[in-house]
This record gives sequence, structure tokens and C-alpha cells, in this order.
Amino acid sequence: MRTLITGGVKSGKSSFALRLAEEFAQPRYFLATAEAFDDEMKARIAKHREERAGRFTTIEEPLEIAAALKENMILDCLPLWLNNMFHYGRESSLDETTDSLIAKLPGNIVLVTNEIGMGFIPADPLSRRYGDALGRLNARIATACDRVILMVAGQPLLIKNESNLALGDTIDKITLGDTKIALDDADRFKAERL
Repeated sequence: MRTLITGGVKSGKSSFALRLAEEFAQPRYFLATAEAFDDEMKARIAKHREERAGRFTTIEEPLEIAAALKENMILDCLPLWLNNMFHYGRESSLDETTDSLIAKLPGNIVLVTNEIGMGFIPADPLSRRYGDALGRLNARIATACDRVILMVAGQPLLIKNESNLALGDTIDKITLGDTKIALDDADRFKAERL
């Protein structure tokens, strides 16, 4: 199953990804996108390596993640990969690179991302471009995944599963508890690709 885990910083995304991926058959892989540009990041990377020691084969790839994909893998994380794409001047190839990533997604993978667009609008143009790009990336990856989980305060919330809408499907009623609400034409929602 293809699973996207999203949420805020330190919400438990990586730990939950490890728990989910324990269900994968061996060999299991961990695709790490982070580069250690400072001591704090080096410490974070070392802590994450310890958490998965002996359970996963680690592949470190900051840019060419589509080529590094394998079955039974965790990809952690999309925001740092996107940061690397910006840092190395590859922002203009994001659409094409994302297309390749989605086309090569294996059947069993857990992808980790951050939900950063739920607060204020950044003051500078680069941060706004990055936030917009991550929002689009997350939406495209979520569409390609079977399941999407939002982590809030260490708690997983299921946002999407295999029975959710497919592209082009239309909602004409909503069920809230045991109440079904019919929607008129103005309220109808159609799932579309972003």
C-alpha cells in the first residue's frame, strides 16, 4: 500500500512511518533525503539512524529520489527533498521530477511530508514559492497514494483510504454519523487533479 504521512514538525510522522513499515516484508529500505548542513541537523540525522538501526537498509539521496525508489520503503522526507531542489537550483524541473517520482512509486511505500501551509503567509517570496510548491507536491502525492494519514500531537488521523474518491468522482451525498445529506448541484464536489 502507498501511504502518505503528513503533519506538523515533531508530530510523530517519522516514528509512525517506522511502525507502519514494520509490516513490510524484508528487505526494507529507508530513503533519506536530508543533508547535514549544520550540527543540529547532524544530530537529528544520527537520532533517526539509531531509531531504525538494523531494521532498514538506508539509502541517502538528496535529489534523484525517483531513481532510488524500492519496494518496501520509507521515503523521509519530501520537504527536505524539495528544499534540496531549491538549494541546488532545480526548482524549474519540479513538475517533471514529480511526474517521474509518481510514475515510479512502488506498491509498498510510506512517504513522509510536512503540512506547512496551515498558518500565516510567509513574508518573503522564496518562502512563499517553497510553501506553494510543497502544497502542490503534497496534493499530487496524496492523489497517487492509497492512504493519507495526518499526524496531530502524536495521534494518527486517517484522511484518505482506498475507498475515498477517485479523480472524476462526484459526491452527491454526505453521511454524518447516521444522517445522509443530499447535495444540490451548487454544493456538489468533484475530485480533480491539481
